[in-house]
Amino acid sequence: MPDFRSDTVTQPSVAMKQAMLNAALGDDVFNDDPTTIALQRYAADMLGFEDALFAPSGTQTNLIAMMSHCQRGDEAIVGQQWHTYKWEAGGMAVLGSIQPQPIALQADGSLALQDISDAIKPDDPHFARTRLIVIENTIGGKVLPLRYMQQVAALAKEKKLQCHIDGARLFNAAVALAPQHQLSPTAMAKALCQGYDSVSICLSKGLGAPVGSLLLGSQAFIQRARRVRKMLGGGMRQTGMLTAAGLYALQHNIQRLAEDHHNADTLAKGLQALSSQGCFAGHLQLDLPQTNIVFTDITPALANELLDFLAKHNVKLTSSNYASASGNLTRLRWVCHLDVSAADIATTLDLLSQFAHSRSH
Repeated sequence: MPDFRSDTVTQPSVAMKQAMLNAALGDDVFNDDPTTIALQRYAADMLGFEDALFAPSGTQTNLIAMMSHCQRGDEAIVGQQWHTYKWEAGGMAVLGSIQPQPIALQADGSLALQDISDAIKPDDPHFARTRLIVIENTIGGKVLPLRYMQQVAALAKEKKLQCHIDGARLFNAAVALAPQHQLSPTAMAKALCQGYDSVSICLSKGLGAPVGSLLLGSQAFIQRARRVRKMLGGGMRQTGMLTAAGLYALQHNIQRLAEDHHNADTLAKGLQALSSQGCFAGHLQLDLPQTNIVFTDITPALANELLDFLAKHNVKLTSSNYASASGNLTRLRWVCHLDVSAADIATTLDLLSQFAHSRSH
């Protein structure tokens, strides 16, 4: 049965496992693992950067980026819901001695350009030195458009700041935006990165690799980043066993992200139809997804019943509680990925319908 908890739960395909077994190996700390070098070169060329670096996780590549851009006592402008600020255990402050300056998100997931500009500190010894703007794309499944990405990059350049993209799901954004710009997903991803000093790309989410992320930037930046990676314990040895999976993912699994987006849309429309039926009527709210993540808000008591029901049928998802203007709600998070099929979506919607109507009286 489907596991909607995250696109991190994907399993490597038979072909990906074979690529891992066949990988040429060296020692990446000595920078001589041929498969890792090939992955880094492939990704850098694809996205328009001079160099790239493989690391165990996106949390680490983001931290490496921030510590490579900033010194102790510097400041990074981030979103209040950014992964770099909220979901990485405070690493930028604890390990990097970097002050985060969080900004509230707009309804579309962006940071208002004026808010970014207003948050930049003057050159005064009383203040932390603003050095970096961090952007996340996608954010909560929402896509930040090309024009906005270009505006942030231009603002950073105007203010003489560095700018970094947490692009854990950048290829989801690229797949979603590519048709309207008449570009391939890879060309779209490259366009989204133009003007940025660095980007972090996750290989182990929708792309389907078992482990790893990439950090991309200039040669000088990656040289600094390599030192920081070593400091953080991210220097590994025969990484070709892992990077072969990443290379396979970039070569074979970008276009297929559209299937995940389609499945998420089908799931959301099915949930939307059920929101007026049975016990869901008046108690279930959602917006249609832009990529592969669907959020549904439901009353806590009903959510507990639903989660128990789905668990008994081996359907897995995550939930969190929050207070809204209309009262307490539970937010359910449904993430579609390569191990969730169209048949899984149909089965899940059938279960949800059973639940709705079994409790309608």
